[in-house]
Amino acid sequence: MMNRRDLLKNAACAAAGGIVADLLPAQGGRKPNIIFILADDLGINGLGCYGADHYKTPNIDKLAREGTRYTHAYTAPLCGPSRALIMTGRYAFRTGATNQDATGLMKPAVETMMPSYLKPAGYVTASIGKWGQLPLGPAEFGFDEYLKFKGSGVYWNTQENGKTIRVNGNPRTIRDKEYLPDVMHDFTVDFMTRHRETPFYIYYSLSHVHAEILPTPDSKPDSKDLYADNIAYMDKLVGKLIAELERLKLRDNTLIVFVGDNGTGGAYAAQSTIGGRRIAGEKGSMLEGGANVPMIVNWPRRTPAGNVSADMVDSTDFLPTFAEIAGAKLPADKVLDGHSFAPQIYGKKGQPREWIFIELARDWYVREQNWKLNQAGELFDMTPSPFAEPVIPADTTNPAAKAARMRLQAALDKLNPGGGILDEGDGTGRHANREENRKKKKAKKQAN
Repeated sequence: MMNRRDLLKNAACAAAGGIVADLLPAQGGRKPNIIFILADDLGINGLGCYGADHYKTPNIDKLAREGTRYTHAYTAPLCGPSRALIMTGRYAFRTGATNQDATGLMKPAVETMMPSYLKPAGYVTASIGKWGQLPLGPAEFGFDEYLKFKGSGVYWNTQENGKTIRVNGNPRTIRDKEYLPDVMHDFTVDFMTRHRETPFYIYYSLSHVHAEILPTPDSKPDSKDLYADNIAYMDKLVGKLIAELERLKLRDNTLIVFVGDNGTGGAYAAQSTIGGRRIAGEKGSMLEGGANVPMIVNWPRRTPAGNVSADMVDSTDFLPTFAEIAGAKLPADKVLDGHSFAPQIYGKKGQPREWIFIELARDWYVREQNWKLNQAGELFDMTPSPFAEPVIPADTTNPAAKAARMRLQAALDKLNPGGGILDEGDGTGRHANREENRKKKKAKKQAN
């Protein structure tokens, strides 16, 4: 039976490519463009390059084959808290973004998001797609341009949230048979075209593959697997984006980072096997399948090709990494939890994290390569992950386990999440107040 390391090593897009020798500075001295592609509800079990049994993703696999694929990238197990980590570089016990509803309470006067750091460094910025549970809108948090829609899993105007989107403050009606992911792609291409002489940052937040899973424009009338169709269309859009960058002669000076916002949704987690095996956990779970997400970094002639990295990364790391690459200044008076992995993007060793931290509601853990310790003091052996993570008995005499407990407990003590903003929700991370939400839904139903 193959272990995690063997499966990930032998996955389709992990073919050896060699380290790039001529890692160059940005083209002509100009700062690089940065495109951050965030797939919705896509775990590692959804991509061919991570060994997925049932899905074909040739364009994303090529990105990985020609760049660096990370096996230990982590984020919060639900989309709102995950996106708050990405945008602020700060853990939830500092921002209060501990559940889906609480994430929406962040204010620009208190929390600074990615575009506000990059714009003073000369970047023009755009947010395209799902804004999710994040508060207000992209403009209020510093984005120059945006296209956004309400909710998640929006594709067609037959859906309630798919009838109207907002583009730079203005409503825009989605026409019959118009596919929202294609509209988002067209907006992205238009933005890149208009700003090709200026370094840009694009936060490209896809609809795929969040439920409601509906037919794509490429789905056959008798399709037996609409979920696979949606993964295939997402992959197609990534390929189209790369083609447009090449057409605009921007590809060599564009850093692309492709990431999932949390693990695979529960309805599709069981069928999304790797090597015939189900991974432990899913979206919303504190097991590996909830937080371990695909992450691919690709920048031609700067990022090593064919590399598979086991460096630990969590979603607070994107902000300081992009800031370092962009030459942006970070504040000295605000705690940022992220660690820059910019040196690794350039093919250097850097200073990889020793551990990552994941929090949802009142649950949290610290995790290093082979061990995980949670808020309840449970220590997990992570060597068989992502398929299993057995609990180590509290009275173990194993020297390695005892040493790991001490290291990870020291990390938790230093962070002190219990001394920060505590979650006041229902414990699932999905709601701030389940009973209040039930009353609102009941009142709305009665009104209709």
